[in-house]
Amino acid sequence: MILCCGEALIDMIPAPVAGGVATMDGAEAQTGFVPHCGGAVFNTAIALGRLGQETGLFTGLSRDLFGQQLAAALTASHVDHGFAERSDQPSTLAFVHLRDGHAEYHFFDENSAGASLRPDRLPELSEDVETLFFGGISLCNGAAAETYATLAARERGRRIIMIDPNVRAGFAKDEVAYRSRLAAMVAGAGIVKVSDEDLHWIYPGDAPIEEKIRQVLTGETGRGPGLVILTLGSKGAKGFLRSGPTVEVPAQMAVVADTVGAGDTFNAGFLAAASEAGVLADAARGEMDPEQLRACLGYGARAAAVTVSRPGANPPWRGELEG
Repeated sequence: MILCCGEALIDMIPAPVAGGVATMDGAEAQTGFVPHCGGAVFNTAIALGRLGQETGLFTGLSRDLFGQQLAAALTASHVDHGFAERSDQPSTLAFVHLRDGHAEYHFFDENSAGASLRPDRLPELSEDVETLFFGGISLCNGAAAETYATLAARERGRRIIMIDPNVRAGFAKDEVAYRSRLAAMVAGAGIVKVSDEDLHWIYPGDAPIEEKIRQVLTGETGRGPGLVILTLGSKGAKGFLRSGPTVEVPAQMAVVADTVGAGDTFNAGFLAAASEAGVLADAARGEMDPEQLRACLGYGARAAAVTVSRPGANPPWRGELEG
């Protein structure tokens, strides 16, 4: 099983409102918001389930109407949410503003179910949980972020760990703590996926991007993750193995509706392909065959292309990628 560890929230997506809604100045607003299930880690779990992987989600899940909506979506995509900690705290809401197809977020997370996790309430994991995936805004703040970091530290060396920092610096209340947390989790992971924006935030300065990648691979102790994946949007993705080889794949052609969930789906596609090929452990050690890496990155790119071709985070089912 691949256990995804992180946020499950409601994306409030803008949508036209029939007839408009009166505003305080007497004008009519033509846009409202429709609740959609989301969250970076939630999206990755959904995509993994749809791609046929045995998948679970560890998160804080509310018993409110939105929490019920999230649970139903997980079940529909064959994701086990029995690992989730249920509470009566409200669900996190993320209001989305789309600008030229790219999503900007405004989060409402205070005292939410997702924020209520605590490091002294970590789940016990059975032997069938082989891989842990972390990322998203769940790593930004407070006790919940420390819960995920503590779980990753506890399982380091026992299970394969992948992290996608998916940096949201504006959401972090304590940037110093956030940087420290991410640095420790990246150093302890076997597989790290970053965008160029993530990498430049983690390693400020004008050094070439390949030099920053090597900093990640080397780590503070001289031995960092076995594989770093760099996603470059429409320019595709690159995989850097600690052993030296670099593999590049192009982005797949698609008519872009929006980019919501694209990176999350890419993560799932890579994990699904590598898991089925039995090479996730090789990737985490930096010993993955370059051609296998190319195939797994390519599968992630194909999956992401489907997601960007339709509105919102709507990952493909396995059958959509076959043939």
